[in-house]
Amino acid sequence: MSRIAAASLAFLAAVALGAAPVRAASMPAKPMSAPASTERAVFAGGCFWCLETAFEGVPGVVTVVSGYTGGHTKNPTYEEVCSHTTGHLEAVQVTYDPASITYAQLLDRFWHSIDPTQADGQFCDRGDSYESAIFVNGPTQKRLAEDSKLVIERSKVLRAAIVTPVRALTVFYPAEDYHQDFYRKDPIRYRTYRLGCGRDQRLQQLWGKAWAKPLVH
Repeated sequence: MSRIAAASLAFLAAVALGAAPVRAASMPAKPMSAPASTERAVFAGGCFWCLETAFEGVPGVVTVVSGYTGGHTKNPTYEEVCSHTTGHLEAVQVTYDPASITYAQLLDRFWHSIDPTQADGQFCDRGDSYESAIFVNGPTQKRLAEDSKLVIERSKVLRAAIVTPVRALTVFYPAEDYHQDFYRKDPIRYRTYRLGCGRDQRLQQLWGKAWAKPLVH
C-alpha cells in the first residue's frame, strides 16, 4: 500500500491523536538573498515529506528537495522505490549557505528529527526504503557525521544503540514533482499522515526537551 493511500486510512487515528504536536516548518520572515556559494547535505529519515519540514524555512537553508539515493536503480520512480527492490532510500537534499548555517548544525537538526534506534524503517513506515542514513560527500562531511553520532552515543540520551549509518553519497535522484513541498500542496493529508504515523509522539519520547528546543544555534 502506498503512503498516500495509507494516509487516508489513518484519518480516524489521526483525529484521536489530534492534540499531539506536529513538527511544522518554520518559514523565513523574508526571502533570503542569494548566497555567494552553497553546499549540499543529504539525509534519509523515513518519509521524505516529513524530513523536508525539518529543514524548510531554517535560516541558511536555500532549498530542500525530496528524492531517492543509495540504491542501484537508475532514475527510480516512487512506485519502484516503494517496492523495496531498488536499494534506494527516501531522502532529502539540503542546499545551504555555509556562511549562515554549518553542516554540524544540520546534523544536529537531522538527529533530532528521526529515531536513530529503529532499524526496520522509521516510525510507522517499515522497509529498507524508509531506513535512516547520513549520505556524506567527502572526508569532511564523513568526519563531522561520525563525530556527531559519537557525541550522541556518549551522551546516553538514547536508551538503545544508534543504528543510523554514515554512507558515501553516490547519485541523488529528485522525486516526482507531486512529492516536493507536499506539506504545502496537501496540508490536510500531510498532517493526517504524520499524526497517524506517530512521528512526533516518538520524537518526544526519544528526545524529550532536547526535541522541543530550537535545534539551530
